[in-house]
Amino acid sequence: MSQLHSSEPNVVMLAAEAVPFAKVGGLADVAGALPRALEKCGVKTTLIIPGHRAALSGPFDTRPCGAVNGFDVRMGPSIESAEIHQTRMNGTDVYLIGSRTYFDREGIYDDPSTGEGYPDNMLRFIFFMKAALELLERLGQPFDILHCHDSHTALVPGLLDMNHRHKPFFSRTGTLFTIHNLAYQGLYSKDALDYAEIDQRHFYPMSPFEYWGQVNSMKAGIELSDKVNTVSRTYSVEIRSGAEFGMGLEGVLRDREDDLTGIVNGIDYGEWDPSRDPLIPAHYSVRNLAGKAACKNHLLKQVGLPRLRRRVPLVGMVSRLSDQKGFDLILEAADEITALDLQLVILGTGQKKYHEFLEDLAARHPRKVAAKLTFSNQLAHRIEAGCDIFLMPSRFEPCGLNQLYSLRYGTIPVVRKTGGLADTVIPWESGKATGFSFSGYSAAEMMVALRQALALYSNRNAWQEMMKRAMTQDWSWDRSATDYLELYRAIRDRRLGAR
Repeated sequence: MSQLHSSEPNVVMLAAEAVPFAKVGGLADVAGALPRALEKCGVKTTLIIPGHRAALSGPFDTRPCGAVNGFDVRMGPSIESAEIHQTRMNGTDVYLIGSRTYFDREGIYDDPSTGEGYPDNMLRFIFFMKAALELLERLGQPFDILHCHDSHTALVPGLLDMNHRHKPFFSRTGTLFTIHNLAYQGLYSKDALDYAEIDQRHFYPMSPFEYWGQVNSMKAGIELSDKVNTVSRTYSVEIRSGAEFGMGLEGVLRDREDDLTGIVNGIDYGEWDPSRDPLIPAHYSVRNLAGKAACKNHLLKQVGLPRLRRRVPLVGMVSRLSDQKGFDLILEAADEITALDLQLVILGTGQKKYHEFLEDLAARHPRKVAAKLTFSNQLAHRIEAGCDIFLMPSRFEPCGLNQLYSLRYGTIPVVRKTGGLADTVIPWESGKATGFSFSGYSAAEMMVALRQALALYSNRNAWQEMMKRAMTQDWSWDRSATDYLELYRAIRDRRLGAR
């Protein structure tokens, strides 16, 4: 591939959430960690996120932007003010677009009082996308790539093409669209285009914006970006294979398959490292595993499970409590699981039916099951450090991060062989296993894999060998960043006319 510049591309990243400012899911981890890894590769990266209440009121040293004080954004019949704040994070410039109307709220996507998405989410994220492009033009700092994440920023390539491409500042801007979870597509009424100031003549059957009479933000991002990627190689194949994973967009994705790739997410070993993790009670490493037993004992005490005299495996889950994450399988197999010689700790929030199920399960088996129906970053770290086995029976999993944390902490993952779980956990049959997996989405197959793990656990030496193999795997952001850099280069060269 020809190299048109001696320097690496300059990248602007747009996301609805980013660690440490605001987090709901794995998108925040990616948006927070990838810029730092890209900076190591010589890529100047700028991050733009909404100015959520948690971000602007937290201890992040945000301040009003000196270069751009703020500006008005037309939103249909009204005018809304964009308030620009800035800070720096590990060498990356971060801009936060505030709005008293849209972002001065407790939740990121959902109203905590109802558990439902905010009814004006369409307006909130259209405002963010329009304001981000306006901010970039006002800042006037040259860049090569707009990297958009998920449906909340998916209209940006369309906005760029329809409303900004004629401007010299944006004439050569390339776009990359990353799909983190195809299930959340940003489906809105066609009025969304009026608020986005995209002419309604672009809304017609089979157009990039149209999907069964609605605006589909995800579809527009897929069709109008220069390149598209998902967050694992297997997921990039699965979403083209049919409706089960493609969620109705499998045909659109097949049309873009030459420009579609999969890049597995990394994890930040500065935060997730058992040899120096400040959130766990004892440290350990692949050369000295002794501290893991202390972590287990501390975890049992913290969650209220008894420490048993015999060597009993502790199984952990840190997850959203939903069908996607396989909790229908847990519900179906609950009696079978609790009949096994193990203890189980689950941390997470989600669907009401699973809250009620887990509360009942823990009440019926107080010596075997602990359910913490909240989220605690500290407890998440302690579950990774203190458990022996980590269970992830997902129906689908674009990438998954907890199995990567588990590998690093020597907590053997038992996973369904889908998406990023298939790409990152080496199964038992390989002879170089780092975990256990099952293919069919059924409680019976999940239980076979779990029993395989329990059988190996009874062989202390074999178990520790698997732990060491798992802990030496490299799933750092450094490897992912080099793959993203190749995509950025290809997009820039295409926009500059490279052949």
